[in-house]
Amino acid sequence: MAGVPELPDITVYLHGLESRILHRPLESARIISPFFLRTTNPSLNSVVGMEVTGLRRLGKRIVFELGDDTFLVFHLMIAGRFRWSEKTGAKPPGKIGLAAFDFPSGTLLVTEASSRKRASLHAAGGEAELAAHNPGGMELLECRLSDFRRILALHNHSLKRFLTDPRLVSGVGNAYSDEILHSARLSPFQMSPKLTPGESRRLFDSCRSVLRSWIDRLLKEFADKFPGPGDVTAFRPEFAVHGQYGKQCPECGTTVQRVRYASNEMNYCPRCQAGGKIYADRSLSKLLKDDWPRTIEELEELKTGR
Repeated sequence: MAGVPELPDITVYLHGLESRILHRPLESARIISPFFLRTTNPSLNSVVGMEVTGLRRLGKRIVFELGDDTFLVFHLMIAGRFRWSEKTGAKPPGKIGLAAFDFPSGTLLVTEASSRKRASLHAAGGEAELAAHNPGGMELLECRLSDFRRILALHNHSLKRFLTDPRLVSGVGNAYSDEILHSARLSPFQMSPKLTPGESRRLFDSCRSVLRSWIDRLLKEFADKFPGPGDVTAFRPEFAVHGQYGKQCPECGTTVQRVRYASNEMNYCPRCQAGGKIYADRSLSKLLKDDWPRTIEELEELKTGR
């Protein structure tokens, strides 16, 4: 599964769109899937001919600012992706095409490689309507340490939930939360109000350093090309722990472990983040019950049959 585009991915999308559609008129909008367009007022036809005057991120959403205080709000969800074609009027690909937006410079295609049809487009008239699409989470690259600590203390959540709740933190999801927590050497199950001042500072610094480093890395990689569908992914080989189950932690060499829940999985290093403890994975712990290994040493014994 590709994963919802998070702050670094969306930043790269915005960078690619800026040079291709900013200050250019939307010549036509072709909706292929009736499930994609979720609003009718203002109508999509009414924005055709308007110039794209600005681009912005709203949580994990991408916003086109158009004339007459009108906005198009794209939420790609898990399997939605943008594609760029240099050909104006390009046809959306096969069964996965959702929409096409034509500009003098080319066509922006929207696809979704899933039958669940969760990606969406909303049109909003005015800043007040646009604000309704904002979950309200704090911007980690803009907030102060004092604000970060205040939000941490207000909510009794695990750090994993804290980082992935869009009402609390903006633009971070399953992938980068794993990377942030590994960088901070904090357990995903540690409760947010119980962090020491040193731990909260470490988490704050890790949030900013991980996000900034990946934004810089991806902007450099896609400086001269628009990212393709496979380029925006939650599973990058350079990640330290996310998607690295069974591989070695780059910091200490311990095998990366996972906890699966719903349709997601959380990855962590037992030594760097959990004091050597192995967290029970729901699907396997039900099977193994009391035989579930609770430490790195017990896990190694189980693997070697000692």
